[in-house]
Amino acid sequence: MQALQAQILEAFEQGRTLTIQGGGSKHFLGQPRETDSYISTTKLTGIIDYQPEELFIRARAGTRLAEIETLLARSAQMLPFEPPHFSSSATLGGAIASGLSGPSRPWRGAARDFVLGCRLINGEAKLLHFGGEVIKNVAGYDVSRLQCGAFGSLGLLLELSIKTIPAPRREITLCQQDDEASALQKFIRWNRQPLPLSGAAWHDGKLWIRLSGTPGAVEHARKQIGGEALENPPFWQDLKEQKLPFFTSELPLWRLSLPRATGKLALPGNYLLDWGGAQRWLLSAAPAADIQKIAAAAGGHASAFSNGPFQPLTPVLMRQHQQLKQAFDPKGIFNPGRLYPEL
Repeated sequence: MQALQAQILEAFEQGRTLTIQGGGSKHFLGQPRETDSYISTTKLTGIIDYQPEELFIRARAGTRLAEIETLLARSAQMLPFEPPHFSSSATLGGAIASGLSGPSRPWRGAARDFVLGCRLINGEAKLLHFGGEVIKNVAGYDVSRLQCGAFGSLGLLLELSIKTIPAPRREITLCQQDDEASALQKFIRWNRQPLPLSGAAWHDGKLWIRLSGTPGAVEHARKQIGGEALENPPFWQDLKEQKLPFFTSELPLWRLSLPRATGKLALPGNYLLDWGGAQRWLLSAAPAADIQKIAAAAGGHASAFSNGPFQPLTPVLMRQHQQLKQAFDPKGIFNPGRLYPEL
């Protein structure tokens, strides 16, 4: 840790920029830029504290996700937000920095909802503990949760404390033949009912529903929803890790985040619906401005998923982002431009 602080202090004093590099599994996200040097978290490994009865785990940022998930499974627990790996080198720090969540996100919560605390080094080479130090201009923010989706732009993560949950006692998948419009209507209807949903997706004429919970609740919902019942199909893992044939297209891949009740969009392309329609993957050659405009008009936003632009921020939101960046990294040495050119 002292070596990392020294490297950051040198960059701060010399006005040099740094790319934070962990396992490299999310390197294609955002808009990476060339920087003066790299700073690595690969040696920050190991689980510091795990107390199953307290439902939390504390680990260093460079710890492999696979190691953490294996340990949790031994105690019949899991990470609630099902972080995508995209590679066997995926780390806990990368999962939080990217802020991505798996198929259960609408029902269990997002990655940021389960971050209990963190330790990091800011852009002035100061070691900060979540909640242990009030930073100028960010009082009132939950500092640890701010790191979710920040892509390392606010500091170098060292350690993270994450809430865990018990793994479901019973889990099945239901599959039905259906079209997109009908699937969207079913998603809306089922989301209004007390069903043990943990996944709801549609693509290529098939509707997929995952039920997780007690055996009684799952069986009751199975009878109510109907469809072919499948035990542990590879679909959800392949969806989370983008291994479905849909994701092999050479067309630009867009991630649309929308209100759940949004109907079909007037955008050409091939769709895969996730999160009960709240997250939509779109393969389309349509102009970026058109895609983002239509998503915004529907109350959501759209981002190119690989080395592309995020949805532009409003002036108010951009000022807030810039204020946070100034508070954590006043000289802008960490991952400059990864989120937006102004950051």
